[in-house]
Amino acid sequence: MLKVNLDWYQRVEGDFMLVNVVVNGEKIKKDVDPCLRLIDFLRDELNLTGTKEGCSEGECGACTVILDRVAVTSCTVLTGQVDGSEIITIEGLEKNGELDILQKKFIEHGAVQCGFCSPGFIMSAKALMMEKENPTLEEIKRSIEGNLCRCTGFIKIVEAIDAACKEVV
Repeated sequence: MLKVNLDWYQRVEGDFMLVNVVVNGEKIKKDVDPCLRLIDFLRDELNLTGTKEGCSEGECGACTVILDRVAVTSCTVLTGQVDGSEIITIEGLEKNGELDILQKKFIEHGAVQCGFCSPGFIMSAKALMMEKENPTLEEIKRSIEGNLCRCTGFIKIVEAIDAACKEVV
């Protein structure tokens, strides 16, 4: 279970606080408004624009990132809450110029469509893969139930995730 750090609320001096986080393996120290949404911190402060904003309410899953090994909607998390945490965005999955297995399988299985929701689906699936070695189809479906796609159904997405899980086992 994700434990969100609320100590920041008592430490804030003025309007800004020094946030220490690890984003995609890189240590970041930055003075920010602790009430800035995590999605805005990632996109505007760190220029990591792969995370998309859809609904701004945590309903669509387009903004999903991995926070301390748990998939979260970054539009519902405040930057002050992530002090001391590790964050992985879609940009953090690529290693040495090579796409992650999930990204490859999304392309191979035609699960990308317009691409707007794909980062969220991939990050939700990656969190599942970090938690379980060989998830069932039901577990895969449950892991992406907070992600919406308006272009198509979810069959190709589930197939892509299942193929990625089977390949890494």
